[in-house]
Amino acid sequence: MNANTNMMQYLKAEYYQRHSDICEQAFMLRSSPEVVEKPGDNSLARLKILYTQAKDLSDSEAQISSLLINQLDTLLPSGQGQPRRRIEGNEQKRKRVKTESDISRMNNLKGEQVAARVTPRNADKDEWFVVKVIHFDKESKEVEVLDEEPGDDEEGSGQ
Repeated sequence: MNANTNMMQYLKAEYYQRHSDICEQAFMLRSSPEVVEKPGDNSLARLKILYTQAKDLSDSEAQISSLLINQLDTLLPSGQGQPRRRIEGNEQKRKRVKTESDISRMNNLKGEQVAARVTPRNADKDEWFVVKVIHFDKESKEVEVLDEEPGDDEEGSGQ
C-alpha cells in the first residue's frame, strides 16, 4: 500500500508539472499566435504532447486510486464503509442509497436535485446520476431519490 501511495504522490507531482507546462505553452500561444504560422514551429505539436502526457498521468492516477480503494476495502472490517449497490437498466424510477451525511443537512435536501454516485460491482469507475431527493428516513439514514434523467445509464457514453 505504501508503494501505491508513493506512486500516487509521484503521479500527482508529474501531472501538476505537465499542467503548469500546458498553461505556460498556452499563454505563449495566446500572446503571440503568429508564432504558429512560422516554418519549423512545433508549438502545437508540443502542446498536444503535453496534453497527452497529462491525460496518461491522470489515467494512471485513476488506476492506482482504484487499487488503493480495493486495498483499503480488504483492510476494513466487514460492515464498515458504504454499501455498494448496482443500478440495473430497468430500475430507473426510484433508487435507495444509504448515507452517513449530516442528518440535518439531508432533511433540507427534500425536493432538491443532487448528484448521486454509484459504484457498480467489479467496476473501475463510479457512475454519477442526477437525482431528486424524494424522502429521507432519519432512523435508517436512507435517502429515497428519483432519477431525473431515466435512461442515461444505458447510453454508455464512456466519459
